[in-house]
Amino acid sequence: MTERTLPHGREQAEGIGTPRKTKELLQKHGFSFKKSLGQNFLIDANILRNIAEAAELGPKKGALEIGPGIGALTEKLAERSGRVVAIEIDQRLLPMLEESLADYPNVSIVHGDVLKVDLRALFRERFAGLEGVSVVANLPYYITTPIVMRLLEERLPVESIVVMIQKEVADRFSAAPGSKDYGSLSVAVQYYAVPDIVAKVPRTVFIPQPNVDSSVVRLKMREKPPVQVYDEARFFEVVQAAFVQRRKTLLNNLQQRFFPTAGGKEECRAFLEGCGIAPERRGETLTLAEFAIIANALGARPLPSA
Repeated sequence: MTERTLPHGREQAEGIGTPRKTKELLQKHGFSFKKSLGQNFLIDANILRNIAEAAELGPKKGALEIGPGIGALTEKLAERSGRVVAIEIDQRLLPMLEESLADYPNVSIVHGDVLKVDLRALFRERFAGLEGVSVVANLPYYITTPIVMRLLEERLPVESIVVMIQKEVADRFSAAPGSKDYGSLSVAVQYYAVPDIVAKVPRTVFIPQPNVDSSVVRLKMREKPPVQVYDEARFFEVVQAAFVQRRKTLLNNLQQRFFPTAGGKEECRAFLEGCGIAPERRGETLTLAEFAIIANALGARPLPSA
């Protein structure tokens, strides 16, 4: 991981996130998009501004951006916050970022992979003294879930995570029990944060255009989970097991994982009934509170090998 602080330079006459400016920078540097990195640059100034505003920044707050591209969103963040640290994996973009963000001395670029960077150390070193930090990003579709889950599971000192992601994934983040989009990802996200879809974004405002539409979702971090669980690992194992085959009942899915011995089905049935949960229900109908009841009731029960 290497970091560079961008030098102060000429006054920016035009925002970075416009079709003309984007094309000009790409052509000047001979940049070609890498499909393997899921690069799609946003070229709508209004949407960029809305994303930055959703993070609720201020001069005493910081922003961590993931994948700044050519700096279009970075610019909006820099205008609204005291400090911006942007992590970029593509080394080819570093000189373009130096040029496009030369007018913003409160921005620094870290060259690295967000899944490998020591984020806790980065927060300690780069955001010390600030009143709060938000994560803001236009995330590559192919790696959205690993990035978001790392940010959530590490319990980083962030107030919110504002990300533009594939519309279908955003719908899963915010889905309610009983809906077709509700699944293990919904439970995991809602355990750590309160999701809110703040904008829908058509595919036409990107270069190059992706094949799907996007949504901007804001995850407001919870001070504590909405349910009390005695063992988080057990809680999430129950959630994963409940959705391993969506069309199967809780009885079938949980029996296979937690009651695999002879007579396990009747044992599982009695266990679920003891929890006040009908064995014939499916995982997609359970609330976080009901998943917590099951996980806590399992208690110190020894688990079979996965």
